Amino acid sequence: GRAGGKMAERAARLQEEALHRRDRLLALRERRAQNKGKDEAEPETKHLREDEDEKEIRHRELKLRNYVPEAKELKDRLVPNAKPASVEEKVREQQEAGKPVPVIEEVDLVNLAPRKPDWDLKRDVAKKLEKLEKRTQRAIAELIREKLKDNEEDLASAVGAVKQEDYDSE
Repeated sequence: GRAGGKMAERAARLQEEALHRRDRLLALRERRAQNKGKDEAEPETKHLREDEDEKEIRHRELKLRNYVPEAKELKDRLVPNAKPASVEEKVREQQEAGKPVPVIEEVDLVNLAPRKPDWDLKRDVAKKLEKLEKRTQRAIAELIREKLKDNEEDLASAVGAVKQEDYDSE
């Protein structure tokens, strides 16, 4: 019972998919026919007859290039051997075109020289270096100020000592 029901469902689903596939193929054929400019009203049998006529015409246009027929009717369709075009001139032109033309122009050595292998690293680090440079300048300025303060105190004490001596000598 159960296995038969699954088989029936599967068969129904496969049949439904086949119908959808057939519909899609028919729609595709209709679109192709419209794209080629053929009328939709013509029956398919007429299209088949036209194809057969085209095959007959192609058969009539048979050209024998490599086959030498024995029948006299077919000897009329024999195509004479084609003479290959001279390739030597084309080869010479290509060889001349391939030769490098000496170019004597001023060359900028800056543009010609390859970049150093670490140029991208330097570019990425540049912003960080700018910050560090600012910090360094501040630190240097601060150290100079401290030294000046120390020097002022030393200078003041030295001046004070000199004044003391002046007072003592008077």
